[in-house]
Amino acid sequence: MKELPTPTFDLSPRMRGLPALLRKPLRKAGAALAHARPISVAPASTPEVSVSPVVLPAAPALVQPATMREAASSKHGLDARWARNLDEVREAQRLRYQVFAEEMGATLKAGIPGHDIDLFDDYCEHLLVRDLETGMVVGTYRVLTPAQARRVGSIYSDAEFDLVRLRHLRANMVELGRSCVHADYRSGGVILTLWGALAEFMGRNQLDTMIGCASIPMTHHGLPSGYAAASIWQQVRQTHLAPIEYHVTPRLPLPVDELQSDVVVEPPALIKGYLRLGAKVLGAPAWDPDFNTADLPMMMRVADLPSRYRRQFDAARS
Repeated sequence: MKELPTPTFDLSPRMRGLPALLRKPLRKAGAALAHARPISVAPASTPEVSVSPVVLPAAPALVQPATMREAASSKHGLDARWARNLDEVREAQRLRYQVFAEEMGATLKAGIPGHDIDLFDDYCEHLLVRDLETGMVVGTYRVLTPAQARRVGSIYSDAEFDLVRLRHLRANMVELGRSCVHADYRSGGVILTLWGALAEFMGRNQLDTMIGCASIPMTHHGLPSGYAAASIWQQVRQTHLAPIEYHVTPRLPLPVDELQSDVVVEPPALIKGYLRLGAKVLGAPAWDPDFNTADLPMMMRVADLPSRYRRQFDAARS
C-alpha cells in the first residue's frame, strides 16, 4: 500500500491530544451511566485536499456486480463514489448529522452547525452514494485504512474497546464507521451499493478484514433502558460470537447483567445485514453516551463473505 507523508486531510487541532485522551482511566460503568457528559469535539480545520493514500478506482463510479446493480436501482438510480474534496466530505457529514442527531438524538457539538465531524474524519476515506436523479447524497460510510490508522495512532474503536487480541490483524484491517442511509432510501438498495463499493475497495487495496462498532439505540423498538441491546447481545452471542482469540473488552460496558435480556426483539437492519454477510460479534456491547447507543464490536473477514461479494473482491485483486 502506498505511503504518503501527510494524511488525506490536515490534522484537526484537537488530534494532537488524542493519545493522551485514550490513556486516561475510564470510570466504572455504573457511575458513568449516571453522570457521563457528552464530549465536545472541535471541528476539523478547513484543509487543502491532498492525494488519497489508498488505491481508489480510476473511474469515478465504482463497478458493482449485475445482481447488485439491479437491486440498487430497483427504485432509485444510485451511484457510489469516493469523496475527492472537502465539499463532498461535508455532504457526508451533513447526512450523518441528519440521521444521528436529528433522527436518533445524538449529542454532536461540532463547530459547523448541521454537521457531524470528529477527529478521525481528517484521516478517513469517505464513500458516498448519490441519487442520480436529484444528486443528493443518500448513504455514506467512512473507512480508516491501516496506513492512516498508524498516523493517527489508533482507530475509533480503540476508545470503546480493548482490541489487543486483534493486533496481528491490523496490517490488513480497515475500520468502517459512521454508516447511515437517508430515511427515504432504506429499502436495501443503498446499503447494497455501499457494500459492493467496499468489496471492490478491499480487493484493490489487498485488505482482508473489516471491523467496526454496530450501534443499537437505547430505545430500539420503543424498549427503554437498553433492554433491547441486552436482549440482542444474548441472541447473537449464541449464534455469531467469534472464537475467543478475537474477543475484545468494552472500556465502558453496558451493564447487560443488570438489564432485562429476554425480550424478543430483532436487531437493527444493519446488524442483521452484517450477520448475513458472515460477520462475527467480538464481545459484549459498550455504551456510547454521546450517541446514547449500545455498540457491538463486529468483525467481517473477506474469506467469510458470500460468493457474490467474494467474486467482486477477487476480480478487484486480479
